[in-house]
Amino acid sequence: MSHTYLRDPDRSISEGPPLALEAGLGTLTLSGFLAEVTARFADREALVHTDDRGEVERWSYSDLWQQSMAVARSLLATGLSRGERVGILMTNRAEFLSATFGVALAGGVATPISTFSTPTELDYLLSLSAVSVLLFEGQVLKQNFAEQLCALEVAVAESAPGALRSLRFPYLRRLARVDSVHTEGAIESWSDFLSHGDSTAPAFVEHCANQVQPADPGVLFFSSGSTAKPKGIVSAHRGVSVQMWRMGSQQALDDGVRSWTANGFFWSGNFAMIVGGTLGRGGSLVLQRTFQADEALQLMARERVTFLFSWPHQWEQLIASPEFATVDLSSLVHLDPNTPIAQHPTVNTSWLQPTYCYGNTETFTLSTGFPANTTKEAANDSHGLPFPGNTIKIVDPLTGEILPLGGRGEIAVKGPTLMLGYLGVPLDDSLDAQGFFRTGDGGWLDEHGRLYWEGRLNDIIKTGGANVSPFEIDEAIMKDAAVRLSHTVGVPHESLGEMVVSCLVLHAGFERDEDAVRAQLKSVLASYKIPRRVLFFSADELSVTGSAKVKSADVRALAEQTLLTEDQGPS
Repeated sequence: MSHTYLRDPDRSISEGPPLALEAGLGTLTLSGFLAEVTARFADREALVHTDDRGEVERWSYSDLWQQSMAVARSLLATGLSRGERVGILMTNRAEFLSATFGVALAGGVATPISTFSTPTELDYLLSLSAVSVLLFEGQVLKQNFAEQLCALEVAVAESAPGALRSLRFPYLRRLARVDSVHTEGAIESWSDFLSHGDSTAPAFVEHCANQVQPADPGVLFFSSGSTAKPKGIVSAHRGVSVQMWRMGSQQALDDGVRSWTANGFFWSGNFAMIVGGTLGRGGSLVLQRTFQADEALQLMARERVTFLFSWPHQWEQLIASPEFATVDLSSLVHLDPNTPIAQHPTVNTSWLQPTYCYGNTETFTLSTGFPANTTKEAANDSHGLPFPGNTIKIVDPLTGEILPLGGRGEIAVKGPTLMLGYLGVPLDDSLDAQGFFRTGDGGWLDEHGRLYWEGRLNDIIKTGGANVSPFEIDEAIMKDAAVRLSHTVGVPHESLGEMVVSCLVLHAGFERDEDAVRAQLKSVLASYKIPRRVLFFSADELSVTGSAKVKSADVRALAEQTLLTEDQGPS
């Protein structure tokens, strides 16, 4: 069915087709999603992971349902009420999924917490979220969360299970550790925690799950904290479920897709695209708890992975692994031929990654996009059209007025996946009078209703009276195969206001100099957009968040310090 996206040809407002016309959507609760995929694919393998004993464990869809029911039965037996939040502090392991779906079945609000959290961040997130139960993995690499919790609140070590009374975390009453067979203080072993549910009938759980409505709070995810402290973002079951159902077709994943990732499911994009996209297609999740390149390649070969979902900084480690030269990656069909891994001699793929898209945690990932296999020419280097049910408008950042078509301003969005709100923030402080979420991102719409994202508004560089999008510059620089990471910032300048400075990290074995980068850009960028300076750094010098986003403020400070040091010369 054709659809006219522009609501008004003279104004910057683009509207997707009605949500009711979108094919492939099932029940719009998390428990309903799991029930439907289990009914369809009961005996298929849902996931494979390595357990705490180092043994390979496989769960069917029926197993995932039963394990999720076990969590739900225990939560209800220990007093969880509808709408209470349950923290889930785990890597990508089978129990992350049974915990998340188990919370949903019990009528709670699943609250994933990043395993990259420092003790200070963990303290903040537990306080902000007010979780009443914490299901966690005690040891993640060098992080000992069990010790950290006891250090943050001594009562955790001194109380009995279920008897915790904490002034620091007044709502937290129960903790269960997934990777321990011993109960210590208030922290129960996983088996002891699950045993509470023995007296709770599965039929009672299903009755509780059936009381949950699509509009009810379903999950609490946190922003990555790239510009400030993480925000707690509450999403309804409907918003999360819509994205989970649609991500399989959005990524053109085959029936029975086998998906690998080591990127945390506590980030909304990974959860929707990998968990939703895979399970919605009756596929299998090949789980790796923490990224280790050698192990990842072995998993891909052994499990005949067809879909690899990784961040660019992981590609270099995969290619540098001793395993890379001899590993069989011929099963990888959902892999963009332009990615470094696709250059492996056993890979033969024509699948085009759906990179022409835009979204936020506040919209539980994507709000605009083109599906996989969309060519660059068809997308016109845009960030796509609004998904069904969504409306995008471009407004003046100061007045909120909708701009004329093509005008550059702030992106605002509303639709069925929009958050219910931020923790601790009145909804009318987050949305405008028409119910749109103003994203803080800059962009514009073309005559076809396609969105062009230009980066954070507070990152827009004002140089010599002109506004420059650092995203546009970085996109041009990243076309050079030698560049691993590019992040452009504005540095204060006496006459220009801000000077455009690009900070680069190169792939191992490559060399570039400042003049070469600038020369390459002269054919694709206007002269005022070409960086006055190009600085080169090692990967560990640029601060990134746990979701691999660059921290702009830190990069700007690093660039300023580097230029200042150059100006001062040798001491």
